[in-house]
Amino acid sequence: ARTVDEILVVAEKPSVARDIARVLGASARGEGRLTGGGYVVTWAIGHLVALKEPEELDERYRRWRAEDLPILPERMQLKVLPKTRAQFSVVKKLMNSREIRSIICATDSGREGELIFRYIYEQAGCRKPVKRLWISSMTDEAIRAGFDSLRPSADYDALYASARCRADADWLIGMNATRAYTIRYNVLLSIGRVQTPTLSMLVKRRREIDAFVPKPFYTVRADFGDYQGVYIDKKGERKLENEEAAQQIAQRVSGRSARVTQAAREHKSVWPPLLYDLTTLQREANAQLGFTAKKTLATAQKLYEQHKLLTYPRTDSRYLSHDMLGKVQTTLGSYDGALQLIGEQALSYGVRMTKRVFDDAKLTDHHAIIPTGKRADRVNLTADERRLYEMVAKRLAAAFYPNYEYDALRVVTTCGEDDFLSTGKAVTQEGWKAVYGGDEGKRKKKADDDEQRLPALAVGDERLCKRAQVTRDQTKPPKEYSDASILLDMEHAGRQIADEEIREQMKDCALGTPATRAAIIERLIDVGYVRRSGKNLVATEKGVHLIEAVPQEIASPETTGRWERALAEIARGSDGEARFRQGIARLAAFLVENAAGAPDVAFAKEERRGKKRIPTLGVACPVCGQGKVAENSKGFYCTRFREGCRFTIWKNALTRAGGPMLTAKLLKLCMEKKDVRGSTGTIHYDAGQIRFEAGER
Repeated sequence: ARTVDEILVVAEKPSVARDIARVLGASARGEGRLTGGGYVVTWAIGHLVALKEPEELDERYRRWRAEDLPILPERMQLKVLPKTRAQFSVVKKLMNSREIRSIICATDSGREGELIFRYIYEQAGCRKPVKRLWISSMTDEAIRAGFDSLRPSADYDALYASARCRADADWLIGMNATRAYTIRYNVLLSIGRVQTPTLSMLVKRRREIDAFVPKPFYTVRADFGDYQGVYIDKKGERKLENEEAAQQIAQRVSGRSARVTQAAREHKSVWPPLLYDLTTLQREANAQLGFTAKKTLATAQKLYEQHKLLTYPRTDSRYLSHDMLGKVQTTLGSYDGALQLIGEQALSYGVRMTKRVFDDAKLTDHHAIIPTGKRADRVNLTADERRLYEMVAKRLAAAFYPNYEYDALRVVTTCGEDDFLSTGKAVTQEGWKAVYGGDEGKRKKKADDDEQRLPALAVGDERLCKRAQVTRDQTKPPKEYSDASILLDMEHAGRQIADEEIREQMKDCALGTPATRAAIIERLIDVGYVRRSGKNLVATEKGVHLIEAVPQEIASPETTGRWERALAEIARGSDGEARFRQGIARLAAFLVENAAGAPDVAFAKEERRGKKRIPTLGVACPVCGQGKVAENSKGFYCTRFREGCRFTIWKNALTRAGGPMLTAKLLKLCMEKKDVRGSTGTIHYDAGQIRFEAGER
């Protein structure tokens, strides 16, 4: 008989569980588990437990009615997700087994990972002691080190409080506002605490572009033989609004002698860039590799979890801890292939303790994203995985290269009464830019169009203006958002606030977290508020209309920024949880009240996407009589839901009462027969309502 001496380890995913089990020596396979060495290793499959839907709290919420809003449960309730019910049963049984004396939480080391475990632990009714595995790398060495330094679960109670507050807030705002505005406009509208202010920024940009009226302007360029200059007025302005005036300048300087009246040289030194956090990696991968934020996160997660080449990617820190100095030296020494030379060069410069890299005061739950030290040449990577890995590897090496140094040259050449400006750059030390070869220069070229290689010039030098040419151009509208630029504005959402005093107070506020921003962008696309146009993200008419319909309290980055800051403070151990929950409940109630008197906005009738046919049961909707009953992965609904029909029956509608999961065949039978008797009870159906009555056993 097995002794009551085993420790249960709960990982977030099967792949992570297998890695942990291998390190622990748990190789014996069982149902949903691996056993050995005194450990039982099991796993979630992402979320096994979630918050109940409104209709699961009370049958009356099955119909979307304004009089039932706001929905403000006294206590949020959990449910087991049907798709992964079998694995939850395995984990629950193990948690409560007499053979298990304690538990180790080994879900991802972050807010969401903490929530996943705590939900399972609560739903399983477990009371056994828990310790926390907190690691930033999935290498065998990091796993062993993590198990040698397990921490009490209570150390992460504040993080869990923050995670639960975030989940509850998203539910309360999302459920109430979505129902309230969908009822008001008879169009399915998705509204969220983070997604709506993000959409607001995209809509604001679209309005700026739509309202933009280009204006022509003219520049005059003079050719002095071995360099060129552009005309500037007495205020230093290059653009001329009048073409005739520009032509006159060109005519009067062409063929005339000129003299250098200013020649300034300023030495500049540029520090190496900081290491990557997730948002910066997503922004730069979008700009350099064309990756969406979602693709960057997925690729980085695979490099972390499967290939063990990167540390934990869902981080908002750009620094390392002081005790990682030796680890960094080892990692740089492990670079192979095309990266070997830059790794060796970084080591030759000296990996030193610098505040730009090692700063414990600026660490959050995790340090910056860096390579783990595992040799990449032994791993079979896709082209995209290799490119992203090399971005991170180059950034770590660059951090220890010397500064990039150059002389900024500014020359003014005067021809008669007209001044012409010439700018140039003379690189004196390539420094960290050598890591990137010519790539850095190519990316900057457009911004530095007027920079040129200037000859040695001194005040008093004379030249002949060979010719001068007028160029016509026009002002450009603001740029469309890309993944890179919207991520930047989400990270610094406080900058979007109009009121200067409030903007200063909120300058550090953000929309979402590094781990959630990619999903928010994709959500806006999925619900039809935003579309991709090449690399650009453009608000659709539906998105514009939604921002016209909702109040500033949900559309402004200020509100969500305040909540995100409060959540961060809760995670750090503040006692603001009750105040946060009260504020969210007030906002949910306000949004419901506001929806009733929301302005008239003409949402267009939505077309079916593509040519994909909606699967139907071939029977008329029992509520409106005009649509057909259709099926999706979660339930049955009317094909005229966009026109306002609210017929819905969830596939798990009967399971709470002990009944079966509904299938299309079973629902059709119920709609025909009204009462269907089975071995465990009877299903009663009447005019779109369905319930289960258990029979006597």
